[in-house]
This record gives sequence, structure tokens and C-alpha cells, in this order.
Amino acid sequence: MDQASRTGPASPLQYLSFAVICLIWGATWLALKFGLAVVPPLIFAGTRFIVAGAAILAFLWLRREPLRIERADWLRLAIVTSTLVVGCYALLFWGTLYVSSGVSAILNLATMPVALMAIGIMAGEESFGTRRLFAIACGVLGLVMLFAQRITGPGSLIGVLGAMAVAGSAIVYAAGSVMARPLLRRYSTPLISGLTTLIGGLVLTLISIAVEPGGRAALDGQWGLMAWLGWWFLVLFGSLCAFTMYMQLVRDWGPSRAGTYAFVSPIVAVLLGSLVLGERLSLLEGAGMVAMLAGAWLSLVSPKPGPVAAKIAATPGLRGTTADLGAKSG
Repeated sequence: MDQASRTGPASPLQYLSFAVICLIWGATWLALKFGLAVVPPLIFAGTRFIVAGAAILAFLWLRREPLRIERADWLRLAIVTSTLVVGCYALLFWGTLYVSSGVSAILNLATMPVALMAIGIMAGEESFGTRRLFAIACGVLGLVMLFAQRITGPGSLIGVLGAMAVAGSAIVYAAGSVMARPLLRRYSTPLISGLTTLIGGLVLTLISIAVEPGGRAALDGQWGLMAWLGWWFLVLFGSLCAFTMYMQLVRDWGPSRAGTYAFVSPIVAVLLGSLVLGERLSLLEGAGMVAMLAGAWLSLVSPKPGPVAAKIAATPGLRGTTADLGAKSG
């Protein structure tokens, strides 16, 4: 039976995985703050993806699990890697050079669930639901409230382009998540996670060495203790744990539901900033957190959106048409 044809309510383990993703990716903001203060962003991301991906594939090899991808799936794997890792991080890091952190957060995190749902529907991996749409609206409103006091206008053409790049990073990440789901039905989640992070990390590192200021020099590893601690946190928890869990939820829940982490991880980040860095929280930010949690809750309790192709495959008399074509192409 196809792995994605599972039905029924989400399991406690899936909810636990979602909570862990939110906690880890919320904490990565703090790790990035320490790392990017001294290390160019693309080399910081690329090297940790290389290590994480290589570790996952080495683990699979030691367990004698198959590492082979069918030739028909190479193109899809390349698209997933170029969007989920390379395109997303390249656009995001470039855009944040020219817009404020508040604008970056709102554009990236608010665009993510909207794009996941829209692209998922167009690709036949999601079904439309008014409750989920309302959940996204609540979350987006909460994001605006949470980061409203940190917003400054782009102020120039380069600022507008930077804002477009930040929003674009969320769109290409959403596209990669949706494109990954057919692969996750056919291959193990660790295999797809390992390949995308390893290949994507290599490409990001090569781009950094070629064009990023300070990228080549940063390979000497003279980063300092805090940057290295942040890097290792991102390798062990951000990539090895959270990214693999996210891919698993994309397969089992669908992209838009799994992407609801975008409404919870910022709350973790802001709370950690308050506890560790002494940043103050306002009443507006607190109200924004409540709205974001409401949006996440509404999304999680919505009926699980099964892929349209899987529903067609399960309908007597329709097998051998759209579902088979999707399996052969994906």
C-alpha cells in the first residue's frame, strides 16, 4: 500500500513531532543570530547542510538501506533540492540584507502557509477548506501584530527587490515541499532528506566560494565558540532532526498543514529572545502570539487533507489514470 494512503486522525507521535519542529526551528533563530554575526550566511548554511546530509546517508548505508533513486525521479529530486534548499536560502539571505527583520519575518512566514496551500491545491496534493483558510488568516494577522513594531519601509528600489526576494524564498520553499511529497511516498524520508540537504549544501557552498564576500575566507573555520555552537545546533537539531521530521509530516499531513509551524516557531523565537537576550514583549506582540496560536490550532484540528491523486486512486473504476500517471512522473 502507498505510504500516503493512510487515513484517520493524526497520531500523538505526529503532534509531538510537530511540537519538536516548532521548538527547534524557533530556537534556530537564536543560533543563526550568533552564527551570522561572524560567518557569511551561504557558507554557514551550506556547510551545515553538507554535514547533516552526509551523516543521514552514512547512517542509512550502515543500516544497509537502499540509497538508489530511480532515474525517472532524478529531475524531481533536482527540482526539490534547488527549491527547498538552494533557491530558498539564496533568496532569503540576499533579501534580508536590504529589508528590516520585521519585514523579513512577516513576508517569509506569512507567505509560507499561503503558498503551501495554493501550490498544494494546484498540484493536486491539497484540498481546499474554509477552516484552513481562516486558520491561515488568523496566523497572518498574528504575524503582523507580532512584528509590527519592527517594521521599517524598504525605502528604495533595492529594498523593494529585497522584500520580493524574501517573499519569493517562501514561495520556492513551498513549491519544493509540494514537489517532494510524491518522492516521499516512494522513498524513505531520511533518504530524501539526506540527498536534498547534501546536494543543496554543496551547491550553496560552491555559490558562496564563487560570489559571496568572505565565503572563501570563512572556510578556515576561525568563527569563535558561539558561532560554532550555533552551527552545531543547526546541524544536529535543525537539519538532522527537525528537517527530517518536517518532511515526514509533509508526506503524512500534506504541505499546508505541516507548514503551520510558521505560526508557532516565531513565538518560540520571540520568547527565547526575551528570556536569553532580555528583549521586552509588548501587549500587541502578546495579542499577536494568541492569534498565531489560534491559527495553528485551527489548522491542526482541520480534517487531514489527503492528496487528490490518492483519492482518485482509491475510487473504483478510476485506477490506472491520473494516479498512475502521477506515480510514474513523480
